[in-house]
Amino acid sequence: MPGSPVILVTGGAGFIGSNLVAHFADRADVVVCDRLDHDDRWRNIADCDVADLVAAADLADFLAGNAGQIDIVVHMGAISSTTERDVDLIMRTNLKLPQDLWRWCARNDSRLIYASSAATYGDGAVGFDDDETALARLRPLNPYGWSKHLFDRWVQRTLAAGQAHPSQWAGLKFFNVYGPNEEHKGSMRSVVRQVAPVAKVGQAVPLFRSHRPGVADGAQSRDFVTVADCVGVVDWLVRNASVNGLYNVGTGEARTFADLAKAVFTALGREPRVEYVDIPAAIRDRYQYFTQAEIGKLRGAGYERPFTALEDGVAAYVRHLDCAGAL
Repeated sequence: MPGSPVILVTGGAGFIGSNLVAHFADRADVVVCDRLDHDDRWRNIADCDVADLVAAADLADFLAGNAGQIDIVVHMGAISSTTERDVDLIMRTNLKLPQDLWRWCARNDSRLIYASSAATYGDGAVGFDDDETALARLRPLNPYGWSKHLFDRWVQRTLAAGQAHPSQWAGLKFFNVYGPNEEHKGSMRSVVRQVAPVAKVGQAVPLFRSHRPGVADGAQSRDFVTVADCVGVVDWLVRNASVNGLYNVGTGEARTFADLAKAVFTALGREPRVEYVDIPAAIRDRYQYFTQAEIGKLRGAGYERPFTALEDGVAAYVRHLDCAGAL
């Protein structure tokens, strides 16, 4: 990337954000905005050469003082918990903030790449098509997914009205992401991260029992995608400023949780052992039984890099966790 662009990464100490910071820090001036609070997410970027660190509460002042200085805003900051119930907080963070960033980028000739979510697809009853014409049919199952969907719809209406927009804009509907730097996420960590320590000591890993007729225990499916692949898509967008739109980011292949558990045990050299537990009643009626990214639109836009197969991605992540002493 000639000219060492300035990239602002919101949520830059978080899971996907910190992997983006690590990727871009040696080829751009990266400014990180995040709430570091009292957990250890700062460790995710401790080895990165960041140009500046901005507290989330100071973001508006930072932007006001740096108009025309930021080439690209990569907005990963969000309330991402699917069980968060403070809907006002979710909307301030996941809807109002990205609206403000959109307007700021439009005024200052900056580019905006933002995180949407596969949670916008709800139970998947109407499919996983990232064509903007399909947005009106979607019915998210939780406030997090709803907030992401509302922003996607707002972008759609803003563009249809011919209003100002960033010089490049791209929304990314990430599916089930796993990989390094998710320690701070607690119960929201990927299933790989949660079951690997259990499998390491040879115990049975817990998976959800099916409560849907016709779906076997452990046969619930997700499109599991590595964080490295997600970084690859963002990197491609940064290098291709003419690409705009809303895109799914997944492998395009759903795999079962039983497959995932087997991959973890195989990576550890152990025989698979699984026990099934009930889906908690509080989330049972909002539980997704199947997700699979339609990635034809992304491929059609020119993204050619292959996505990592589940077994390869899980094996690499388990090795990383083992080397880091996390297992």
